[in-house]
Amino acid sequence: MKTAYIAILAAAIPAAAWAQSAVDAQQISQPDFRGTARFMSMGGAFSALGGDLSTLGQNPAGIGVYRNSEIGVTLGIDMQSSKTDPNASFPYKNSQTKASCNNFGYVGATRLDGALRTFNWGVSYGRAASFNRVYRGYVPQTQTSQTNYIAAFTTASGATPADLDFGNNYNPYLDSGEDWLSILAYSSFLINGNETGGFNGLYDHETSGDALYYVNEQGYVDEYNITFGGNVSDVVYWGLGFGITDLNYTRSVYYDESMGNAWIPAFDANGNQAGMTNGSAGYDLSSWKHINGTGWNIKLGVIVKPINELRLGFAVHTPTWYHLTQQYNGEVSAEFTPTDYNGNALGSRRTFNEYTDDAYFNWHFKAPWKFMVGAAGVIGGRAILSVDYEYDAYGDMSISTPMYVNGFDTGFESNDALNQDIKNYYKSSNIVRLGAEFRVTPQLSVRAGYNTQTSNTTSDAQQSVVQVATSGVDTSYSLDKNTYYITAGLGYRYQAWYVDLAYVYKHRESTFHAYTDFDGFKAPQSSLVDTNSSIVISTGFKF
Repeated sequence: MKTAYIAILAAAIPAAAWAQSAVDAQQISQPDFRGTARFMSMGGAFSALGGDLSTLGQNPAGIGVYRNSEIGVTLGIDMQSSKTDPNASFPYKNSQTKASCNNFGYVGATRLDGALRTFNWGVSYGRAASFNRVYRGYVPQTQTSQTNYIAAFTTASGATPADLDFGNNYNPYLDSGEDWLSILAYSSFLINGNETGGFNGLYDHETSGDALYYVNEQGYVDEYNITFGGNVSDVVYWGLGFGITDLNYTRSVYYDESMGNAWIPAFDANGNQAGMTNGSAGYDLSSWKHINGTGWNIKLGVIVKPINELRLGFAVHTPTWYHLTQQYNGEVSAEFTPTDYNGNALGSRRTFNEYTDDAYFNWHFKAPWKFMVGAAGVIGGRAILSVDYEYDAYGDMSISTPMYVNGFDTGFESNDALNQDIKNYYKSSNIVRLGAEFRVTPQLSVRAGYNTQTSNTTSDAQQSVVQVATSGVDTSYSLDKNTYYITAGLGYRYQAWYVDLAYVYKHRESTFHAYTDFDGFKAPQSSLVDTNSSIVISTGFKF
């Protein structure tokens, strides 16, 4: 049974006041599928196979399979496309094309006598994730307004107009603990104080409105791996890897609302607010957020070959522990025109433009840990079939924020409110990978694969049973549903040199929410489908 919306809203306020949110954690830990052309053309099902540079970032035991040294590089081109409300007569479309270096690395193989047949080491760079996505949409009829949502959580927080208003030597952005979006909205008259001591938004019971939005996400996670491994009696292959990650994420959002018969501020001849009146209202809220930092993790893995035709693989990755810096700001442009209920103007239009200070915060983040198992079979010495299962523990992510004692920063402590939000919004995700390779000739191979990932969003978040709190001045968020990849490729070997080619098709379904549902009102939301066609080429030498 759904909990009362206003109670949920009040409970969400402590999280909303933080500079970070559970949504931030998800945005910078989105799953992705990247690697060498051979790896990607076989759906990434390499947990039990090894012998590929990508396995240094997947199952480090794959380095033990190497009998010779290798150096290689992978380049790719991504052709991205997104559709908002794809089943509509005229869906909104956006596309972009990006080039990247997916992977490069080196493996050194040292042959030994005795049970330990080889001891290998390797270093690699890989693009672990790309956040690039651009989409936009239109909501022809809104049931409420973002301003009413801001007014509701500002009222629930206990803030007063005096807390939000600028005064002599008083800047509420820097001198108060109030939510920055509340301050920005109050400064631009998107929310206004009422006689009960709370705040009202612009949307009234006779108001009609529509909305536009534009979202631009850019960024990446790059991972640098140092891996050691070996071969024990050609039966057990082991690996230990250390990963260092470099994260960079930027999100820019533009949200616009237009309303008729709205409840707008009235002004006297001197330009001072003199109550409220009926009129038309329009505003746009622009927000910008940037998160960057570094992290580290450890990977352990083993591959067992009980017979030549069968390999079994297992690997576990610790969480990636990040130290992050977050920045954000926002700006509002608003205009108000007094009208009668037929929309006829009764006075002159008033315009306002306000912007926040620049926020700058540090925080610590523990990304999901994961484990994977796989099996691969060799058929007739010419064909390979492989299958993997991976478990990613998104519900176990956690955030630590600065702790202050008497105004002094004393380190970081676990933020219980945000970590509870993580458990409310996100759950573990399951990934299944299938791959096949057939050697047509000793030099030429053909490959195919499939990769599917289940949603990491809880049903409570998808169905708006819980309020979803965001950070900064961006109220929007997206919730991913299932994702799948279809892959194919070719490989060619000539003595020590190889070249591989892959085509990868990605299909991801999501829902965009302009803000969370509140007080029984449905916030604007749209279905979102983004697809990505990638061409990947790898080349290298074994020696």
